[in-house]
Amino acid sequence: MEEREPRALTRRLLHKPKPSSVESSLNSSHSASSSPSSSSSSSAKSSSCSASSIPLSPVPAPDISASDSPRWGKSYDVCVCHSEGDLELVEELVSYLEGQPESLRCFLQLRDAAAGGALGAELCDAVRGSHCWVLLITPAFLRDPWCQFQMHQALAEAPVANGRTIPVLRGVDRREYPKELRNIYYISMALKESSFRQIRDSVLRCEYPLGCWSDIALLG
Repeated sequence: MEEREPRALTRRLLHKPKPSSVESSLNSSHSASSSPSSSSSSSAKSSSCSASSIPLSPVPAPDISASDSPRWGKSYDVCVCHSEGDLELVEELVSYLEGQPESLRCFLQLRDAAAGGALGAELCDAVRGSHCWVLLITPAFLRDPWCQFQMHQALAEAPVANGRTIPVLRGVDRREYPKELRNIYYISMALKESSFRQIRDSVLRCEYPLGCWSDIALLG
């Protein structure tokens, strides 16, 4: 990739307006599934088996873009917690998430923090104002005290591992995984494209009620 492409992406992200409360509708469709059931009867000399297919009634998936969706109770769908040294990778991730059919609303500190606001207050507001948090854990993240601060804020907001905290490891050995997150599964970023999809899917799990997740078809 030529050098000017990351710079162009940075300019687009930094000049992107803050997310609005009106988003495009998520087109979701469901197909009825069938579950085979069988019954058998036997006698002293012979037995026979018969199977019948019973269609299940489709359960409509919730529309996270509907005006009455709990999604609009917070300003952002996801807050990406990262070190300044990982900004280029984070900009690619944010561009990917915001370009999805769901138009996911991301908090990007360099773009969305209020000018003149105190850093600590802005980070706390970003955590409280987001449905879930992606922690991009890299060697730079582990050295950055503000990253540690934001990680602890996220854990304080949702102390139980309920899917809202999404750790992503890149260039960090498992032994260096923060002990505060040991009860939470993480995404290991080996291949960027597949990892971005995993992150998107995890964000959507946070957005949708858990009981409806099996009825939602993931794209890509």
